[in-house]
Amino acid sequence: MILIADSGSTKTDWRLIDENQKIYQATSQGVNPYFQTTEQISTFLKLELLPQLKSEIINSKFKIFFYGAGCSTDSKKEIVKNALLQLFPQAIIQIESDMLGAARALCKNTPGIAAILGTGANTCFYDGTNISIYGISLGYVLGDEGSGAHIGKTFVRAYLNKEMPEDLANRFYERFKLKKDDILDAIYKQPMPNRFLASFSKFIYQNLKEQFVIDLVADCFEQFFDKHICKYKNHKEVQLSCVGSVSFYYSNILRAVASKKNVTINNIMETPIAGLTLYHLGEV
Repeated sequence: MILIADSGSTKTDWRLIDENQKIYQATSQGVNPYFQTTEQISTFLKLELLPQLKSEIINSKFKIFFYGAGCSTDSKKEIVKNALLQLFPQAIIQIESDMLGAARALCKNTPGIAAILGTGANTCFYDGTNISIYGISLGYVLGDEGSGAHIGKTFVRAYLNKEMPEDLANRFYERFKLKKDDILDAIYKQPMPNRFLASFSKFIYQNLKEQFVIDLVADCFEQFFDKHICKYKNHKEVQLSCVGSVSFYYSNILRAVASKKNVTINNIMETPIAGLTLYHLGEV
């Protein structure tokens, strides 16, 4: 049996493939070893994941392929691996970055640029087998341009600075009932501020009829291309493929900005889990 995970900072999609190649689905909250300890991860996975899986796999020897946000260094991979070993002590576990998972799901065996645009943002150049060039990823404070956290941060900043149409600001307040102190407390004092900022993406999407919102999202994507995609020397020769809720739901604006930057977009997926399931299906 094989258990596959695709994890962002907000949500983890799981697929279990049994010996008959029957596929089971599960979900849990996101795993990110930059924000969570081994004990925290194992605790919520025990509560959220195990009840959704076949009980007989827990003590059996099977493979786990975990692709996750923050899993780009050996020390961070070890945090996640140790958490999974507490739940599945007999499993053979391989931890990889969410970026490699995205590239495998999006590009298969074709060279290209792969990008994640969800709660956070990341990019790479994939040579058809491995990631040969990693993009610069600085997180939601210093980077993540084009991500849900970045779009949310840009929107909230405009709201607090009274730089948006009054009727839009009123709708925002009526929806969330957040005052300045509430927002600043959530960003500077509460855990997972990137999730908090990205949580406004749905409201922003629902108000895309507003030219202010269209321009705001387009500007965030302009920064994404300028700071990330256009820095790849061959960005005009190879195709870009994107995965994540932000790229999926804002795809029209993303494609328009890409065309402006002379970048060709190939695939846009909401999540990579289906592609990863197909990628690993032959290993059962």
